[in-house]
Amino acid sequence: MFDELEKYKSWGHFFFNPDDDLKKVCDAPKNGIGVYYILEMSNDEIQIVFIDSEGKVDNNGEIRSYGLYHNIVNGNQFGFPRNKSWNQKLKKEGIDALDIYWFETFDEENQDSPTYVKALIMQSFISLHGRLPKWNTEF
Repeated sequence: MFDELEKYKSWGHFFFNPDDDLKKVCDAPKNGIGVYYILEMSNDEIQIVFIDSEGKVDNNGEIRSYGLYHNIVNGNQFGFPRNKSWNQKLKKEGIDALDIYWFETFDEENQDSPTYVKALIMQSFISLHGRLPKWNTEF
């Protein structure tokens, strides 16, 4: 979907339905460092609703990260950890499912800052749509 992500060999995706347990369906690597985006599937339409990253590079070049899995499952969104808020959000808005794509951008093969890669794909989205994804509140 984003040309900027084609070079990353470690990637995957999983589906999340309104009654799923996010802790069980999330297949992102526990120690993975990178970016992810979320597709909303609703009423036979698919749209990107969120773009985020996990991991920051400190001034000494070290990476600081809780891991992609932790960020996706336990990160706060809509006032609660995602493993609680997403179920409520999908049911409230009548969303059929989410399709979450993750990419490791900082690993043995690549040392691309997740924040930098997020900025690239966010800018691509803005250039195409003239706005942020609906779940992103700022950039």
